[in-house]
Amino acid sequence: MATRYLSIDIGGTNIKYALMDGAGKILEKGTEPTPNGGLLQFMAMLTEVVNRYADQIKGVAVAAPGKVGVDHGTIHFGGALPFLDGLDLRKALAGVFDGPIVVENDGKAAALAELWLGNLKGIQNGAAIVLGTGIGGGVILDGRLLYGSHQQAGEFSFMSSHYDEPQFIKAAAGSTGSAVRMVRTIGTVAQLADPGDGHAVFELVNAQKEPAWTIFKEFAQRIAALILSIQAVVDVDRYVIGGGISAQPIVVTQINQAYSDLLKENEIIEKTLTRPEIVTAKFQNDANLFGALYSYLLFMDK
Repeated sequence: MATRYLSIDIGGTNIKYALMDGAGKILEKGTEPTPNGGLLQFMAMLTEVVNRYADQIKGVAVAAPGKVGVDHGTIHFGGALPFLDGLDLRKALAGVFDGPIVVENDGKAAALAELWLGNLKGIQNGAAIVLGTGIGGGVILDGRLLYGSHQQAGEFSFMSSHYDEPQFIKAAAGSTGSAVRMVRTIGTVAQLADPGDGHAVFELVNAQKEPAWTIFKEFAQRIAALILSIQAVVDVDRYVIGGGISAQPIVVTQINQAYSDLLKENEIIEKTLTRPEIVTAKFQNDANLFGALYSYLLFMDK
């Protein structure tokens, strides 16, 4: 029997999990709602999932929100799940599974998924940008994920989009470039029954209905400007755009158009910075399952 692993993606809404082999083939998968009652409920759920597969697997790979320590076991801050702050998952699951457990930041997991089996495969220098509540992702340099000195490289949400704003968080890209906020803004203005209904919002966007179309174009311009800012620092060949809304082809199309417009308006930038490719990520909803497993394999190979 092939070696099997349990890959888990901890999200603010759902916990996804998959039984996978070492080549990245999903053999079985499922989803459970993320408990909202705090750490005890969360650990009870996670323990039940791991226990279900413990006798079938060699290791557990986890993608989690927040900053993950250099030990690839401890979660700091926890993003949308602040009760995860300081949680050492290896210790927490020690009584359930005695094999290796490796934890990776969710944005970095998405980048690793693309590097391993997606649209960054074979790309020496690239980046993944995940559009969601904030902006996650990761940078690939010389074929390796960039972690930085403190495991926090690629935290695109904290890049400023307006240096004169005295309250930094209002100007942070994670706020001004939030896909969730953009969708809800359009849904509210359009008086949709559910302002967060992404499918209904993109029906308006694809039809170029106003004011949805203008709001969406402004969003795409902000993402294009973010890519341009990142490009000025890391100079990569390709950006892959992930997150739920990347399933809509118009997202990458309009980001590319906005990037072209930025270059046309700024000749010195066009001549100085080589334009990278901007494409849709191969993986969307399951990206973190693949990326967590690849992080596990890389970590265990050290």
